[in-house]
Formats: sequence, structure tokens, C-alpha cells
Amino acid sequence: MSRLLFIFFVAAVFATEVNTADGRPGFLYTRSRGRCTPQFWSSEREEWPRMAPQSSLVSRIFGSRALERYDFSLTLLQAMERNDDDSNNVFSSLMKQSAAALLNSYAREGFPYSAWEVKTLVIQALVSERAAAVQAHKFSSANEGCT
Repeated sequence: MSRLLFIFFVAAVFATEVNTADGRPGFLYTRSRGRCTPQFWSSEREEWPRMAPQSSLVSRIFGSRALERYDFSLTLLQAMERNDDDSNNVFSSLMKQSAAALLNSYAREGFPYSAWEVKTLVIQALVSERAAAVQAHKFSSANEGCT
């Protein structure tokens, strides 16, 4: 039994050493954050498209309908930095994923939505919590699957 534990320990140490050699943290499993997620865009590692700067107001980008659900002064960057997108606040999750989808539509060739589609789908999703949850999930899938 102790021999089996020793072999497991050596294998775990070796796996850690392999990961640290290429510059990644020394964990057996690390979660990859794609180049299209809200977390990526809010980290400011890449310049934002000129059509949607960080200081853009959500109400100006997505129209007056957004004023019914979001504060007038909310910017795209603030929407993506929010951490309150749990299952109880589907509109926050919708805006977080929508903002990333909008940036991806401008910056990522082959992204499944165009900018006008993102804007239109957001306006349509603002009518109910169910519609917002469904659309947030669709945008999240597109953002996670993007390269």
C-alpha cells in the first residue's frame, strides 16, 4: 500500500514539474479562459474594438430598452466585471455575456453573431427572465466556443 502511495506521489510531482516547465501554474488541472469570454475582455489584455470602447454606456449600445433593467451609467466594462451573475440575476448574466458577444462580433472573424444580431437579441431577451436566461446561455456558449 505504501509503495502505491509513493508511486502516486512521484507521478503527481512529475505532472507538476511538467506543467511548470512551460510557464503554466503547477496544477494537475488548470481551467483555460478563452480569448472571447467576459473575463478575458475585462482583463484588458487586448485592445477593445473602436466601435465599442470600454466607456460605452450599455443604454447607448443596446438602446433605451436597456434602461428598464440597467443603471443609466453602466458601461460595457462594468457589465463584464460584475460578479453578481448567479442564477438569481439573469439580467446581469445576460448583459455580461452580451457585452462579450458584442466585442467578439467586432473583433473575432467567424464569431456566430454579427453586432446587429447581438443588439437585437439582447433587446428581445429583456422582455422576461426566461428569455434573458436562455439568451445569456446562448451567448455564453458562443463566447466559450470562440477562438
